[in-house]
Amino acid sequence: MLTLPSPLHPLFVHLPIALTLLVPAFAVGALVAIRRGTPTRRAWGITVALLALLVGSSWAALKTGEREEEVVEDVVAESAIHGHEEAAEAFLLATGVVLLVGAAGFVNGRIGGVARGVATAGTLALVGAGWQVGHTGGTLAYREGAASAYASATARPGDAPTPLASDTQAEERRSRDDDDDKEDER
Repeated sequence: MLTLPSPLHPLFVHLPIALTLLVPAFAVGALVAIRRGTPTRRAWGITVALLALLVGSSWAALKTGEREEEVVEDVVAESAIHGHEEAAEAFLLATGVVLLVGAAGFVNGRIGGVARGVATAGTLALVGAGWQVGHTGGTLAYREGAASAYASATARPGDAPTPLASDTQAEERRSRDDDDDKEDER
């Protein structure tokens, strides 16, 4: 039986991040291929398909983030969550606009060429917008402690994190090394 992880949001955020970085390369590659004679639909279609996947995965990341907000807001300041949510909403809107402009790139002639150029520039702008979403999300998880809301069923906001096995083992090694050093000094 398939068990979904909890929280779901971290599972969904990585695809839009990866696509945001890959789509500009495909867009530039498509422009080069079209200039060299590859049919527009074939070359540009990959870029538009990736843009559509970017819109869909961004929407899924936003929706799962909204679901997780109720749990995380017990640990993290509302303003930090709001900043991340606003950045994600702006990013989704921007990806939708770039997709629409990119779809106009299938039109023949000058209109299609201009649309492909503008969409390619738009994919580069999406990198900056995507960075903002990722940065605010990373700040929530790593600086603000949002992940601690899921650390354990018994953990409460403000509790010190439970050390990982590797942390405990490292502490035991340091303690043994200190004891060995003291013994060597005698």
